[in-house]
Amino acid sequence: MMTEMIQTIRPRLFLDSADRAAWDEWLPTGLFHGITTNPTILANAGVANTLAELSRLSHIAFEADVAEFQAQTWGRSSEALIDNGRVIAALDPRMVVKVPITREGAIAAATLKAEGVRITMTAVYAAHQALSAAAIGADYVAPYLGRMNDAGRDGYGEIAAMQEIIRASGSETRVLVASLRAADDLVRLGRLGLDTFTFSPKVAASLFAEELTEAAAEVFEKAAEG
Repeated sequence: MMTEMIQTIRPRLFLDSADRAAWDEWLPTGLFHGITTNPTILANAGVANTLAELSRLSHIAFEADVAEFQAQTWGRSSEALIDNGRVIAALDPRMVVKVPITREGAIAAATLKAEGVRITMTAVYAAHQALSAAAIGADYVAPYLGRMNDAGRDGYGEIAAMQEIIRASGSETRVLVASLRAADDLVRLGRLGLDTFTFSPKVAASLFAEELTEAAAEVFEKAAEG
């Protein structure tokens, strides 16, 4: 009798930060598949949004053994988005190019995908945009949970609908949930079948903020010491 093989799909977590100190603190935990950045995250870390800085940062990240580094292309035209995206992708095969899901961004993403570039469609706020991303063949579609909720929308409901659309279409696009505010966001969405998230070092810290676990670990240490 042939034993049926069950494929295990691991959750995929990203650290949403360009802060080197945060990388040093959190990447050794083994939780994170990769790093996500955008021009705002770079600015918050005091890093210039230039191709030279992205090259430097991505090299450091890959030295830390991350599987992917996501960097966002920029430009007000599809041509500029394509040109910058090509240079980002050429830095390393493990680069993923983030593209805003605007009309110009869709043109750029389609061109880059046709050239074999891995793509994340970002700044996603509505369920129908997930269908557009899947039609383009994006590797990821990144909805902003916290910002949707801030705007008075049902962020959880929109993201759940995105996941249903992706599954129903048979697409391999992964819903990469961004703008998470707390560990409970991961729990709530994880129960709905979401398994790909990017979050800040602050949220990473909240994953380990469990007093009962800390107390139990201290008891174990005292017992080990005799």
